[in-house]
Amino acid sequence: MFLNNPLLKKLKKKLHNTSPKVEGIVKCTKRNFGFLDVDSKTSYFITPNDMKQVMNGDRISAQIKLDKSREIAIPKKLIVPFLNIFVGKIYTKNNQLFISPYYPVLKELILCYININCTHDFKSGDWVTAKLVQHKLNGYPYFYAKILQFIIEGNNLLAPWRVTLFRHNLEYNEPNILFISNSTNCDSFPRKDLTHLDFITIDNINTKDIDDALFIEQKSKDFINLFVAIADPTYYIPYNSEIDKLACRRGFTNYLPGFNIPMLPRILSEEVCSLQPNIVKPSLVCLIVMDKYGNILDEKINFFLAWIKSKEKLIYENISNWLEKKGSWQPKNKNIANQISLLHNFFKIRKIWRKKYSFVSKERLEYKFNISENGEIVNIIPQIRNIGHKIVEEAMIVANTCAAKILSNNLGFGIYNTHTGFEYANAENVVSLLINYGIYVSAKKIVTLEGFCNLHRILNKLSNNYLNSRIRRLQSFVEISLKPAPHFGLGVESYATWTSPIRKYGDMMNHRFLKSIIQNTQISKPTSMLTSKISDCRRLHRIATRDVEDWLYTIFLSNIKKDNSIIFNAEIFDISRGGMRAYLIENGAKVFIPASFIHINRNELICDPEQGTVYIMGNIVYRISDIIQVKLEEIIIESRNILVRPIL
Repeated sequence: MFLNNPLLKKLKKKLHNTSPKVEGIVKCTKRNFGFLDVDSKTSYFITPNDMKQVMNGDRISAQIKLDKSREIAIPKKLIVPFLNIFVGKIYTKNNQLFISPYYPVLKELILCYININCTHDFKSGDWVTAKLVQHKLNGYPYFYAKILQFIIEGNNLLAPWRVTLFRHNLEYNEPNILFISNSTNCDSFPRKDLTHLDFITIDNINTKDIDDALFIEQKSKDFINLFVAIADPTYYIPYNSEIDKLACRRGFTNYLPGFNIPMLPRILSEEVCSLQPNIVKPSLVCLIVMDKYGNILDEKINFFLAWIKSKEKLIYENISNWLEKKGSWQPKNKNIANQISLLHNFFKIRKIWRKKYSFVSKERLEYKFNISENGEIVNIIPQIRNIGHKIVEEAMIVANTCAAKILSNNLGFGIYNTHTGFEYANAENVVSLLINYGIYVSAKKIVTLEGFCNLHRILNKLSNNYLNSRIRRLQSFVEISLKPAPHFGLGVESYATWTSPIRKYGDMMNHRFLKSIIQNTQISKPTSMLTSKISDCRRLHRIATRDVEDWLYTIFLSNIKKDNSIIFNAEIFDISRGGMRAYLIENGAKVFIPASFIHINRNELICDPEQGTVYIMGNIVYRISDIIQVKLEEIIIESRNILVRPIL
């Protein structure tokens, strides 16, 4: 009926004559065809034949043509290639070298040649960096790349770490810069001698970069004095010196499964600055006075420079076992035992305060990768946060809250962690969601710090994991700012971390700001470039950690899959139209359950991302936060995907 339709003929003629051009991003599919995404609402079909000219992620301009009543995009011009310098794996075929880019969406094997300065004898499986030098859309008959640098052999157990760091352009080794430990210090400002006080440090057994020490005293039945002493790298590192610039570039110590890459040279982070026991060390100290209800007396917050000497390095597990009357470990003397008891009492008081004025967040499991020296995965186990961890965490939260107040009142700037809770539109969605549970709140209220905290106290009492998951997805993310602002996630008016200066450059800068207040000297406000750089570094480190973990999980579970009888408990944390994502509670691995594994008849299945639910024939069968049992189905090493099948 449409064959001789005059309107359709007219439209075809118009499109042929004008040939409109658009610009967008190429998206490929598993079926070899693709789409050109122009914006969030507009995309055009790209035929399998035309997809051979482009790569997923390329920004191109294309001509739009009508073919059998369907608009299709014909790639015409490359604007920005997705690949430039990239990491990939070498394959050999017919005595020629090919490279497969380390991007799961890119299936192309790209012909490549070796940079004249690269002398390695390349073999299949080797990991390299390369540069794309020819693109088909620029008129070349094939894609062509130049190998720039050898990274590591494919069968090397350290490949997950080294390849990931190269891929994200992150450092693999500690800073290669000379530091002379007996060089002149950076400040001569008087320091209080606190070496007589019984400071203790509490860390993991293998921790070497010890950056915080605690001393607590009961001044009367109504008041507690808590001294938080922090390692002082700025005593040794001048601002804008080579080491300082290097620390700024790195941003953070990069903690990856099995090992870390320090922000500062190890001689600084693990020896010179580290608050090792029985050695006098320069520190920045905060004295915090609290009443018996856990309230901080703001007018008595006092930051000062001091010399301290830790009396003992304590281990989280030992402290927790001693407080819970487990095991055989005992403090070496009554003074240390008294410190542990007083710190435990401080934590209990603050926990009560938090439940009343702030809120206590639900604890989430973390996992520890036990890696051998040569890179083998020994095991992956849940990391339980015990009383020792919680004592130190609460002391650091209190100290960082005090720093934020002092910086805000005296300078008006610093490096702050901020969290705005809900955007107003999301707050309205929260209100609508809560009505279904008989909870009535106003959007105007829950976008305030007080209202946000009250909401979470209500949610804690309700103890509904599904509802908590839905609401958590509507919350904003933590940001870094030069201006003080609330941190809703911690329930405080402002938050500026200074307690890890040998691990975080932002904390090192906050040391300098606090010192300027102590010494009554002028200091310039940094530009937003610094906070942007810190944010970018933090984001990259998190991505790199996730990528290494995903790789290690595929290796670890590939061995387990040989035993098909193993059943895992898994918690669903995301639902998309294509299926469900979950994590294995035993080891933390992120897994995917395709829709086809959930129900054989796709027409009877609805996966609803907005509601976080899965329906079969109109009945809810799965929800976010559900604990289900699954078995390993397929592990795809190349894309780091782990597919599991639910046990019905």
